[in-house]
Amino acid sequence: MVKVGVIAAQGAISEHRDAFKKAFKETGLKGDVVLIRDKKDVSAADGIAIPGGESTTIAKYLHRTGIAGEIIKKVTNENMPVMGTCAGCVLLAKEIIDDQSEKVNPLSLMNMSVKRNAFGRQRESFEATVNVEGFGKPYHAVFIRAPTITKTWGNCKPIAVFENKIVGAQQDNLLALSFHPELTSDLMFHKYFLKLVIKQP
Repeated sequence: MVKVGVIAAQGAISEHRDAFKKAFKETGLKGDVVLIRDKKDVSAADGIAIPGGESTTIAKYLHRTGIAGEIIKKVTNENMPVMGTCAGCVLLAKEIIDDQSEKVNPLSLMNMSVKRNAFGRQRESFEATVNVEGFGKPYHAVFIRAPTITKTWGNCKPIAVFENKIVGAQQDNLLALSFHPELTSDLMFHKYFLKLVIKQP
C-alpha cells in the first residue's frame, strides 16, 4: 500500500488529505494519506504534497525540522514524487524573484524561476479557467495570492497557462502548481499525482 504524505506546517492541510483520500477511492488505487510533522515521517511516504500558506514560514519549518533535507534526499536518490501548490510551488523552485524583505530558503528541486504574489493586491483571490497540457479539458482553478512561474529550463516543462503566464510545471515526478487544487471538487491533479506515486518502485 502506497502512502502520500501532506506537509502539516500550515495551509489547507485537511483539504489536501481529504482530496487524496477521495482520489484513492475514485481511482480504486490502494493507499493511505499521512501527515508529515517530523523528518522521520518522510521515510514512510512514497510521495509528498506541500500545501499553500506563507512560503517563508513553511520553508523555515521544513529546514528547522530536518524535513527539507529528507525530501531532497528522497527526490535525489529515489525520484520521489512531490507536488507543491501555491507556496509549495515557490518552495520547489531553484530561483525566486520578488521584492519581499524576507527571503525564502527553497528546496531548489525544480529548474524554474517563480515570482511570489505575481497577480498583485488587486487580484489576491480569484477563480479562473486554466488550460492544462495533456488533460483534454480546461481546469477551474482557485488562485490565492498566487505565484507565477516566470521561466523553466532543462527538463522542467510548463503544463498549465493562464493569461500567458505559466501557472503549472512538471519536472520528472515533481509537480508545481500556482493554484489550489485541494479547494475545488475536481480531483484531476490529485489523481494525476497518485499515478506518479504508484509508478514508483
